[in-house]
Amino acid sequence: MKGNAVILIAEDDEGHFSLIRRNFQQSGLHNEMIRFGDGQAVLDYLETVKQKAELSSCPYLLFLDIRMPKVDGFEVLEAAKRDSFLRKMPVIVITTASDHQTIEQCHQLGCSMYLVKPVEYEQFVNMMRTVGNFLSIIELPALAAS
Repeated sequence: MKGNAVILIAEDDEGHFSLIRRNFQQSGLHNEMIRFGDGQAVLDYLETVKQKAELSSCPYLLFLDIRMPKVDGFEVLEAAKRDSFLRKMPVIVITTASDHQTIEQCHQLGCSMYLVKPVEYEQFVNMMRTVGNFLSIIELPALAAS
């Protein structure tokens, strides 16, 4: 992933965010990572990204927990994919919800991938390292045309 890509992490659990960030960094990802503790904060930030669109063609990647305070992840995902500017941004849902209905709903709303957070600490760490390794080799689309 290019060095200028920004990783947005919508995670209300500080411990989970710390594990994600640390394991991404250990996988060689040193991109800017921004945490949001609730869904409304994500929507507010994405609005500022849209306003600055003409200044930067920086790629963004959103990791999104579904169970978020204020505005849930479903609403954030729907808003991002409904927006003509933001819809190219990959959204990876990372949540504890493993039921078929939630997974199907997220895919119908346009998520790029759906990851279920393991309950076991070591499994969670291993999953984040694997995801970090995957992210280190992918290319993300810029939101604004270059």
